[in-house]
Amino acid sequence: MSDASTALGVRLYPDLVERGGLAPALIETGARHGLDLGHITAPEQGRSRFTCAELHSDQGVVCVGLGSQARYFMIDIRVSGEVLARGDVMDLLQVAQVASAWRAGLTLAELTARFPFMEEIKHRPAPVAQVS
Repeated sequence: MSDASTALGVRLYPDLVERGGLAPALIETGARHGLDLGHITAPEQGRSRFTCAELHSDQGVVCVGLGSQARYFMIDIRVSGEVLARGDVMDLLQVAQVASAWRAGLTLAELTARFPFMEEIKHRPAPVAQVS
């Protein structure tokens, strides 16, 4: 078995094994559908080089990972390292569409309205110190 098939699981992700991992599959999917995904990276070593991808834009980073027990893609939208939205979807094209829409400048509200599987993460404000 190849490194990619061992890391990805041929049963769950045969299409990703064929393309050499998640990042190359996203690049191909974006090109095939005319989507601007920007710069896509993956870790250079270890299992995650096949199972993780980051799509970089001026808006922030779309981080994508794979489910291990069932086929699905986990999407995090991060700005300055903080997760602002998150979702899971089974279709790689929808992952590419989310990344392209985010890169095109959609707000989180617009993104979650267009892609109902995405959810904005609500952050609580830090408590203000009381001065006595």
